[in-house]
Amino acid sequence: MKITCFIPFGSEKETRATVRELRNSELVENIFITGSDKPLFEIAGAEWINTGSLTHGATIKIMATKSQTEFTLLYTRQSPLRLSQYALDRFIRVAEDTGSGLVYSNYLAVKAGVTENHPVIDYQAGSLRDDFNFGSLLFFRKETFKEAAANVDETLKHAGLYALRLNLSLIGQLLRIPEYLYTEEESDLRLSGEKIFDYVDPKNRGVQIEMENVCTQFLKDAGAYLEPSFKPVNFEKESFPIEASVIIPVRNRVRTIEDAIQSVLSQKTNFAFNLIIADNYSSDGTTEIIERYAEKDSRLIHLIPDRKDLGIGGCWNAAAAHPACGRFSVQLDSDDLYLDETTLQQVVDTFYKEKCAMVVGSYRMVNFDLQEIPPGIIDHKEWTPDNGRNNALRINGLGAPRAFFTPVLRCIKVPNVNYGEDSALGLAISRYYQIGRIYNPIYLCRRWDDNSDASLSVEVMNGHNLYKDRIRTIEFMARKRLNRKM
Repeated sequence: MKITCFIPFGSEKETRATVRELRNSELVENIFITGSDKPLFEIAGAEWINTGSLTHGATIKIMATKSQTEFTLLYTRQSPLRLSQYALDRFIRVAEDTGSGLVYSNYLAVKAGVTENHPVIDYQAGSLRDDFNFGSLLFFRKETFKEAAANVDETLKHAGLYALRLNLSLIGQLLRIPEYLYTEEESDLRLSGEKIFDYVDPKNRGVQIEMENVCTQFLKDAGAYLEPSFKPVNFEKESFPIEASVIIPVRNRVRTIEDAIQSVLSQKTNFAFNLIIADNYSSDGTTEIIERYAEKDSRLIHLIPDRKDLGIGGCWNAAAAHPACGRFSVQLDSDDLYLDETTLQQVVDTFYKEKCAMVVGSYRMVNFDLQEIPPGIIDHKEWTPDNGRNNALRINGLGAPRAFFTPVLRCIKVPNVNYGEDSALGLAISRYYQIGRIYNPIYLCRRWDDNSDASLSVEVMNGHNLYKDRIRTIEFMARKRLNRKM
């Protein structure tokens, strides 16, 4: 059993180190160094091939042509690779034993000179986001690599690798080995809260469009694509005591809840609205602030749920089921604010204009003092009327604020969790209904140390990603079943 290896050209020192590491194993037959600029020096034991970036579709095609051994190894980093004991033997054995088309593993990450465990998560049918972390070492069976590469568009500049693994998932298994089989240098030392918005940074818009096109084609091939045809909504079918309710689930947000309350009560509308705060047994003074405002303004309904086992999603369900809830339920997080006094009016107007069951707005990223921070405005342009419901299976967020036609919200209900509940609800709604969009900012999203995703450990981030992948898996399977019934 032999391996053909592909590595990107880095510095001379880095590239020589990786080649030496791979050549230490008698399992390696060929090593190809990829890149568009040929090195000015020769590296013993390796051959340079003229390619573009590893993300280029044309590069994938070239590697498929060069892969002649039973297995293909792709290392995606320029920093030196260090393999653990008998790592390549382990990759071969697992690939042979399981027949998997792609095998990947946990790894060790060196961050600022400190080596840390970096577990990754299992791939599943809904792992369609283009930032899924396989680590930097991908191990393929030659046959499945070539078959998957054959359907990669060679004109792709950013989504070549993404298209490769989506194609591969249609013909073979993607399997994680829960062992730490190599070490890589981690160059991106930003906190989790600084990384999660990279995919909606305006400078990456071209990349996102290409990724969307690749994912959409995959969904068509997999039988999970939905045409832009939607169930109608009848806003007059049921009567409501009020037109709109802003819903704030809260637990221990004494520093921000007053700002949020004032943001809602200052709204100017041509309809009646109220504010339902689901106070999940706060113990830091939040409850007292809510009570003080409720005594002064009858529009504020202070709801303390009967149950003590509720997450954010459960609090949403309790508020939406309240008899005072309006025709439209509009989200506001307890540490955020509406941009100005017109936000609520714009949301309700969009429901009637677009005849949709859900509305997603746009927001501006700010710090605790409400000063704009990068990447600035997040407009989620990927939520288009024609393809938003399909692209939703790729992206990792919906946007804010989110608002719902209350009968649909009450029917589908929100998962009783503290993370990803909005994504689960949005995916389920988009299966049948149109989602309206507001592309101008109407919301201020605060990023500060107490945010739920400001600075998370690898294990917690993995848990979040695993859950979101799972709800995408559920939706992916549901859409395939729906298409089969049509």
